[in-house]
Amino acid sequence: MNYHGNVTVGGPPDVRELPALVITKVAVGPFDNNAYLLRCRDTGEQLLIDAANEPETLIRLVNGSLAAVVTTHRHGDHWQALPELVAATGAHTYAGRYDAEAIPAPIDTLLDDGDTIRVGRVELRATHLVGHTPGSIALLYDDPKGHPHLFTGDCLFPGGPGKTTNPEDFTSLMDGIEEKVFGVLPDETWVYPGHGSDTTLGDERPKIAEWRARGW
Repeated sequence: MNYHGNVTVGGPPDVRELPALVITKVAVGPFDNNAYLLRCRDTGEQLLIDAANEPETLIRLVNGSLAAVVTTHRHGDHWQALPELVAATGAHTYAGRYDAEAIPAPIDTLLDDGDTIRVGRVELRATHLVGHTPGSIALLYDDPKGHPHLFTGDCLFPGGPGKTTNPEDFTSLMDGIEEKVFGVLPDETWVYPGHGSDTTLGDERPKIAEWRARGW
């Protein structure tokens, strides 16, 4: 596998080719946000996770039709390019039910925990994780010919959970991560975060107690 997931703003994207899905990762904007373009191999249909910034970069990356855009959460650095990208492509928009009202672009479909999204013949499952924001959504692709792939937005990074602003939100996020992510997915699960480099659940699992002790 040549994919490494280490991308920089202004640099080339990195491409991961799976049997049924091609994942292209690119970094955009002043906060070094990651955007992920998913393409179904069988149909060519495409879905983008987080139209974060630099709409011209994302339009070039799409290079054709775009079926959908999923916004992982309400924070502004994750949707700056959304209105322009939707205007250019007509893509259907998705976001978590409890964050959608804070995203200043029309959201066509509200996502709840366990909802599915299809890109061509590939299925993604939404996981609602409360704490970083009220409606943050992670997206899981459980590759039937490999291991799971999890797009976590700002809920999980190499080295810990995303930022929270009080102990209650921290506890909620940690509980959700432990129950809905580490509790059900194997160590081989590849994690694609909203900023920075990728990781795996196996690399992060031994640190959970340390994260709890560190607190928010």
